Amino acid sequence: MPESFAERLRRLRSEKGVTQQQLASMMYIDRSSIARWESGLRLPDLVLLPRLARCLGVEMSVLFPGESMPAHVPKVIIVDDEAPILSGELNTLCASLPGAEITGFTKPREALEFAANNRIDLAFLDIEMGKTSGFDLCEKLLSVNPSTNVVFLTAFPNYALNAWKTGARGFMVKPLDEKEITAQLGRLKIALPKPGAENREADK
Repeated sequence: MPESFAERLRRLRSEKGVTQQQLASMMYIDRSSIARWESGLRLPDLVLLPRLARCLGVEMSVLFPGESMPAHVPKVIIVDDEAPILSGELNTLCASLPGAEITGFTKPREALEFAANNRIDLAFLDIEMGKTSGFDLCEKLLSVNPSTNVVFLTAFPNYALNAWKTGARGFMVKPLDEKEITAQLGRLKIALPKPGAENREADK
């Protein structure tokens, strides 16, 4: 019987000698996503496969399952060019949005590539990111999908006035706080889709 994607991923991760949490940290995603992939409840987006392959040290073709992703799962991205800060922000977001599929990016270009192939419901964007500012990235994301909710993140409150001119739905001062994230969810232009029963069961 052919090896399933879930079985293949468990085997490759074990051979690499990393835990689910370690692999999730390397990929800037939440551990529950790895757990769902390895249990066969969900498949990773095609855009994430190159990153997963690099983390496991294999060719992407080894991982490709040739199956489609389940629909109606809230997709959330966070973009911050400082990897240590991004890891901490991911932990806070995962605690605040347990039913969502959350993916982190340190490079705006990769976030745009992901958005071009996925429906992004909510995007948290750092404002200062080298050559590409969060304002520029917001404009590009909204040109791809005007329904994406954008919330800016920054350590500098004086950016707030400019942030409200971009079409964003929120502005948060770092570090992220679970209560403030919950408050931001109530201000979204378009509410996040509710995860299906299978996803709630997977989060238990």
